[in-house]
Amino acid sequence: MAFEELLERAGGVGLFQALQVATLLLPAIYTPFQMLLENFSAAVPDHRCWTQVLDNGSATPANFTQEALLVVSIPLGPNQQPHPCRRFRQLQWQLLDPVMATNWSEAATEQCVDGWVYDHSAFTATIVTKWDLVCDSQGLKPMGQSIYMAGILMGSFIWGLLSSRLGRKPMLSWCCLQVAVAGTSTTFAPNFLIYCGLRFLSAFGLAGIILVSSTMMAEWTTTQRRAVTMTILGCTHSMGQMVVAGLAFTLRDWQDLQLAVSVPFLAFSLVSWWLPESARWLLITGRPNRALQELKKVARINGHKEAKKTLTIQVLMSSMEEEAVSARAHHSVLDLFRIPALRKTTCTMLMVNFSAQMSYYGLVLDLQSLGRDIFLLQALFGAIDFLGRATTLLLFRYFGRRVILAGSLALAGSCILANGLVPQDLQSLRVALAVLGKGCFGISLTCLTIYRTELFPTPLRMTADGFQQSVGRLGAIVGPLIRMARQALPLLPPLSYGIIPVASSLVLLLFLPETRGLPLPDTIEDLEGRRSATARGHQQEVVIMESTWF
Repeated sequence: MAFEELLERAGGVGLFQALQVATLLLPAIYTPFQMLLENFSAAVPDHRCWTQVLDNGSATPANFTQEALLVVSIPLGPNQQPHPCRRFRQLQWQLLDPVMATNWSEAATEQCVDGWVYDHSAFTATIVTKWDLVCDSQGLKPMGQSIYMAGILMGSFIWGLLSSRLGRKPMLSWCCLQVAVAGTSTTFAPNFLIYCGLRFLSAFGLAGIILVSSTMMAEWTTTQRRAVTMTILGCTHSMGQMVVAGLAFTLRDWQDLQLAVSVPFLAFSLVSWWLPESARWLLITGRPNRALQELKKVARINGHKEAKKTLTIQVLMSSMEEEAVSARAHHSVLDLFRIPALRKTTCTMLMVNFSAQMSYYGLVLDLQSLGRDIFLLQALFGAIDFLGRATTLLLFRYFGRRVILAGSLALAGSCILANGLVPQDLQSLRVALAVLGKGCFGISLTCLTIYRTELFPTPLRMTADGFQQSVGRLGAIVGPLIRMARQALPLLPPLSYGIIPVASSLVLLLFLPETRGLPLPDTIEDLEGRRSATARGHQQEVVIMESTWF
């Protein structure tokens, strides 16, 4: 915890922190563009089978209207609209007679052997229209979303380990470059398999951006300002969710949209090189000379001239003596379960991360099930997410991290459960419940970002964060896959998305400690000291209550 004192010697929170936040917010606002892209680039337009009499101009009879030819060529589907996946083998002219309008059988139909005709009024082109991801191939869309989430899962784990070994700054720059190259290459994918592979690589890099950005912000910020900084990061994500709706509304071709959300990451990769490496990480990994350089650089930007005299290698070594001892010990993911002070916290946080992201992505990647105007829905989701995340900062003034996280998860799950009971024709109520649930998820995810950085010591923080996000992304993979069971088990998705967050909120209240107002722990000994102080505080409270009572 001595690093807090060193950071104060470097000017505390000043111009450097403002510039750092501004720099890291540039890729942060584009992160939702990548995550939510397939709500638009993979939108499923209205479609029907291609037929010669309707779509081959030379074979179209001149004395019949398009509506009449549609009736005799395409059977009606379950919603009394032209069937999206079947056509008549032979033209059924008798259906033009009102008396014979129902005189046809399933045997008279066949699948769309000649392809489909799509409605291009909403989108010029999507990956669904390019590779015909409809009818028997409709399961490929959620599978593609799960592959993307699998990339984020792998990236969260790998970048967490690499950042602990190689540093935060080079990983951030490389990840921005990887997203730019893989995302741009996706535009030119010749088939759906290569498209999914490139999206996987893009997601792999995006995971590193999400992970490293939040960690660098937390490690260069004092305890008092950490919640504000992380809330600003969360609100930036929300703004990105609103902006992506406007960008998709403007760019109706999936290739144009893909380029627009990928190319800017090349600029982010170049801009990120000015950022200093995390001095916390440098000290913990036994590099005090470079840590001193970075601290002096920060002090100079903050205008703290006294740092030239007060920040010396002797001051660093004496202040971080305990942390230096900790640095000599090799830590791995297994330490999260091997060390008693971390075991219960790790298991509980894994469950919370899994449940939150499973339900969150099950909700936000299925806009078309909530209404026709997906642009408006996405803008509403972004607006309520911004409001929820901004509200988090106000809630932090009155409640602890644990209560806010548990309450928001429970309320979000309850909204999803209620939404599952609302009939499909009550669209306004369904949208209202979905938007409210999305706002609660905004609060919970912002609180979760802050909370998990405060629960683990510096040597294991990136490893723990990466491991937790990996398990969370496993939930994000499961979320879209659960939707594939909707036709057979309609209640399975809403029950899963609702019950699991509510259950995890109860477990959280039982097993996790409160971290409000406490500095980041730099060693495992700091965690044990924190728990001892908390226990003494509880004993004092009991004595005071007993004295007051009697």
